[in-house]
Amino acid sequence: MKNIIYKIVLAVLLFAFISCKEDSANVKDIKMDDLTEVNLKSSNKNLNISLLLDLSDRIDPVKYKNETMQYYLRDVAYIKSVSEAFYSHLSHKKVREMDDKIQLFFDPEPSNQNINAISNNLKYHIDKNNASLEKLEELKTVYKDNPKAIYELAIEDKKYVGSDIWKFIKTKVEDYCIDENSRNILIIFTDGYIYHEDGAISDENQTTFITPQFLRKNKLNTKNWETIMAEKDYGFISTNQDLSNLEILVLGINPDKNNLFGEYVVKKYWSDWFDKMKVKHYAIKTAELPSNLDNLIKDFILKK
Repeated sequence: MKNIIYKIVLAVLLFAFISCKEDSANVKDIKMDDLTEVNLKSSNKNLNISLLLDLSDRIDPVKYKNETMQYYLRDVAYIKSVSEAFYSHLSHKKVREMDDKIQLFFDPEPSNQNINAISNNLKYHIDKNNASLEKLEELKTVYKDNPKAIYELAIEDKKYVGSDIWKFIKTKVEDYCIDENSRNILIIFTDGYIYHEDGAISDENQTTFITPQFLRKNKLNTKNWETIMAEKDYGFISTNQDLSNLEILVLGINPDKNNLFGEYVVKKYWSDWFDKMKVKHYAIKTAELPSNLDNLIKDFILKK
């Protein structure tokens, strides 16, 4: 009789132990799921990343020579950081959840067909139908090698037609760079100055362009630049857009060395413009060495 009671008690205790262990595991899983949802939220949301390259003479390694590291090579390294962040984002997602894009644009488009062909190869849409380790490795390799080829071809051509970033934002960004069910990020590679002869418009002191010459002409190279800018209402012409579903990262700001206040003026132009368009999250960074901006770029993409 004692043996029977002992076996019953032992069975009950064993059952209780197993149940408690399963409950504990379930609790642990729930906590980890909650943690993942909070801390890796960006991994579970679709990313739609667009790169807009300014291939004006700012990339000319002779006209704007830099002994430490040429500016076009800085761009190439920044793009590599972006692609690594995109790769990392995909690596943390389940295949069935993937619906992510990365793509590259110019405005105006280069006349060199080789450049356009390379840029087409940099457009990726990764989803559950084509996701594979091979595809992700291909993306990593393509974004490591091809951007440099684009810049080298543009430098070799020497056909620097300028940059019409204002027009791209006005006429193309909503169609090309914004998906309803994605986190939309536009990354602009520019020295901060915008000019294209076919798109240069002025409306009193509001313009679609900004150049070092324009700033000097209008006394925006003095210590009173902020007062002058406010009183005379200098800035980019409003595009009357609501871009609250877009985040923008500007990389490569390279102010005129002859304007001590150039960086502040250029950043003011851009930040005022973004505020008018209700851009919810943006950052504007100077052309630092890529090693200094690598973490910032990745944090912007992955930690929002």
